[in-house]
Amino acid sequence: MSDAAPTSQPSQEFEKVLSGSATTVASFDRHEKTPVQKAQHFLHGNPAAIPLIVLVMSLLIFGIVLGSKFFSAFTMTLILQQVAIVGIIGAAQTLVILTAGIDLSVGAIMVLSSVVMGQFTFRYGLPPSLAILCGFAVGAACGWLNGVLVAYWRLPPFIVTLGTWQIILATNFLYSANETIRSQDLAAEAPILQFFGNNFRLGSAVFTYGVIVMVLLVMLLWYVLNHTAYGRHLYAIGDDPEAAELSGVRVKPMLVSVYVISGLICALAGWALIGRLGSVSPTAGQFANIESITAVVIGGISLFGGRGSILGMLFGALIVGVFSLGLRLWGTDPQWTYLLIGVLIIAAVAIDQWIRKVAG
Repeated sequence: MSDAAPTSQPSQEFEKVLSGSATTVASFDRHEKTPVQKAQHFLHGNPAAIPLIVLVMSLLIFGIVLGSKFFSAFTMTLILQQVAIVGIIGAAQTLVILTAGIDLSVGAIMVLSSVVMGQFTFRYGLPPSLAILCGFAVGAACGWLNGVLVAYWRLPPFIVTLGTWQIILATNFLYSANETIRSQDLAAEAPILQFFGNNFRLGSAVFTYGVIVMVLLVMLLWYVLNHTAYGRHLYAIGDDPEAAELSGVRVKPMLVSVYVISGLICALAGWALIGRLGSVSPTAGQFANIESITAVVIGGISLFGGRGSILGMLFGALIVGVFSLGLRLWGTDPQWTYLLIGVLIIAAVAIDQWIRKVAG
């Protein structure tokens, strides 16, 4: 009995330490976040929230300043028509940037695909539907080249796509001989190439099929990114490719597939571009790569990969469209549009860094 007392004393002290530690942990867990921290965590989990707020605010401001001149069904759908091409290209750019890459060649792939569709129809006499498939094949091949160089040769995406941008652009001009296929010829012999430029009315609102395909594409990719294993793997690669590899994700084939899908989407944009212009022009869409990156960045998608929503990209493209048309209707100098968009880009990157630092 005398030996039992010393044994129980250390055990009691140990239990006190454990209970004290549990109390400390419990009190730490009960520590409430400040409103700023709550906002940071909310924005970290909902990256499309900021561009949506900016879009709504810009619509309200221009609506108050311009009144019914701006707030009309025709004007709203006109904005959609103007951003349709950027929205489609932005979808391709979104997939690449979510993997912590970047694709400077998206605009060149779009134009080359459109040129192939037109030239294969008129130069070689292929049926327009088959020429369109050839355009998609060219887009996929360009994307595959980018993907192989990035994934298997381990070259930086910026350098790779900067190089392929120049190569594809030169190929486009050399192959087309700077020849534009006129809208009259397309309408007479290959009206399907102008399909996405056709429109239909709902009251005073005018929608083109290019707008419809942009919305459907964004909805499809939103579902894939948020509700499929492919989407989860894509986010995982952008967040940490080494960890993704260890968890069983085949990183290299995934990266190649992302660039191939991006090329296919660019070819779709090329087809929509023909509808938008009504003609096949090798000089069109020269700034599409910059415009797509602008939409992605303003849309809250992190350039460091692994975080963002494709809905944010769509909101970013619409913000640019609202500012462009709103300032034009206001009668201001067009340079103000570029100035404000530049401010929005810097602000979006700064906010992304702030969110990553605190809530990442």
